[in-house]
Amino acid sequence: MTHLVNDPKKFAADVLAGFVRAHQDRVMAVHGGAVRATETPQGEVALVLGGGSGHYPAFAGWIGEGMAHGAVCGNIFASPSASQAASVARAAHAGGGVLFGFGNYAGDVLQFSRAVEMLAKEGIEARILTVTDDIASSDVHAERRGIAGDLPVFKIAGAAAAQGWSLDDVERVTKHANDRTFTIGVAMSGCTLPGAEAPLFTVAEGSLAIGLGIHGEPGLSEVPLGSAQEVADDLVDRLLAALPEDRGSRVAVLVNGLGATTYEEQFVVFGRVAERLEAEGFTLVAPEVGEHVTSLDMAGLSVTAMLLDDELEQLWLAPIDTPAFRRGSFGATAAAPPRRRALPQEAVAERAAGSEASQSAAALALGLLDDVVLVLKEHEAELGALDAVAGDGDHGQGMVLGAVGAADRGHEAARAGVGLGTLLREVGEAWAESAGGTSGALWGAALVAAGERLGDTESPAAGDVAEAVSSAVAAMKEMGKAELGDKTMMDAAIPFAEVLAERVAAGDGLAQAWQAAVDAASEAADATAALQAKKGRAKTHGDHSVGHADPGAVSFVHVARTVVSKEA
Repeated sequence: MTHLVNDPKKFAADVLAGFVRAHQDRVMAVHGGAVRATETPQGEVALVLGGGSGHYPAFAGWIGEGMAHGAVCGNIFASPSASQAASVARAAHAGGGVLFGFGNYAGDVLQFSRAVEMLAKEGIEARILTVTDDIASSDVHAERRGIAGDLPVFKIAGAAAAQGWSLDDVERVTKHANDRTFTIGVAMSGCTLPGAEAPLFTVAEGSLAIGLGIHGEPGLSEVPLGSAQEVADDLVDRLLAALPEDRGSRVAVLVNGLGATTYEEQFVVFGRVAERLEAEGFTLVAPEVGEHVTSLDMAGLSVTAMLLDDELEQLWLAPIDTPAFRRGSFGATAAAPPRRRALPQEAVAERAAGSEASQSAAALALGLLDDVVLVLKEHEAELGALDAVAGDGDHGQGMVLGAVGAADRGHEAARAGVGLGTLLREVGEAWAESAGGTSGALWGAALVAAGERLGDTESPAAGDVAEAVSSAVAAMKEMGKAELGDKTMMDAAIPFAEVLAERVAAGDGLAQAWQAAVDAASEAADATAALQAKKGRAKTHGDHSVGHADPGAVSFVHVARTVVSKEA
């Protein structure tokens, strides 16, 4: 358990502030994360890493020469928002383009992809690279999760950037490194979110969970806990079975502690891992043992193997100087990079006043949003428990953070006299910013789409509201690529929009039509309990979530029902 906490909702922000304060000579804070405190050579590719917090040293601990130029730091186990990623990238950019690096998780893919689009409009070329090293999560390399393989893959990317490689070449070699990287992890106990009273999952006494996730996802199977040698043998056997035929003879090996496993235990395991790999004909090149990609206070470890060729080995051995990972030297004759003079300023959009009728509609919508905040806080623990069945347990927290951030921005915008469309666009942007993750991106896109449909001049009629909801759900569907039956929020959102449109078209009043739509969404959300997840982190866990409703569908119903209960 994490004992030393102030406000659990602000834990990630407090961690980042303390980290920056401790390393003022190396890093400086920007909106959304941190960047190098020193100047980057003009034209160098900027490597910007990111993801949820709770994994230190990943990702901020890797900012420095030879590795990252910046890190985007989301809430605990939640992806950062697109605006945060774009902010860090702007501050890190030195004219050579940006490579975003992160683990293969739906929320990160959504948010960083949006950041690439945002930066493109500003003339900054950015690309994304997902790490897919977790052999337990899929037989298909490109569909795997990213876990401790983040370290060697991003080490390769940072070294290539430091050597002046072009964006094309940095991207190419990083993809190559990812294709040659394989990890398997185990846990003896789950981790506990700051402020929570219980871990996200438990492991039976005397058992070992195989194939854990670094966001508190439970293991995919359990086996008896043996000796350190037996555990090491099991992990090596699984790795060897996953390696390709052209595996070569040289390998970079990482034994990674997950937060509550001592270095002594890690060294015991590594000793056997090294013995086994050398017996297989491998030469270990600059192995690493320690905590590099953690999961709060999880007891467990992982073993990573990156198969080396001449190109990868040169980059793996290249010097690096970051707060948490150092190797070699950049040379005594090389002048230290000068300290940065200034950071780019964030643009502030001007607000236009809405018509009187639209301002009244905005005030009504803002009142409903305040009610949604209260309802989501009431159900936060329930939603988190549902999400912990086969996910990372942060859905309730993410929904509350998103709604609270949206409401705060909404009240600020309302004081400026905005209309309904602008209000919805701003609260959508704030929801995505405050929540991060998949749900944050989807709710943000939905609210922005609804605002664009409604505008700032009229008080919307029932038909306008139905069309705005249809636009909102279409935006969710387009962004998340989920269909009915995938066991996601869309299983509730799609029938909700369809029934609302049908009942309004049939002549029902808005309150009556909305209630019918809520009933349909509620029935659909309940029906997700019988489904097997096909999207998101829960997909990795097969039928673990069968028997439990999808948390995103349930939270959608809570939001929709709150609106009709106030309107009826």
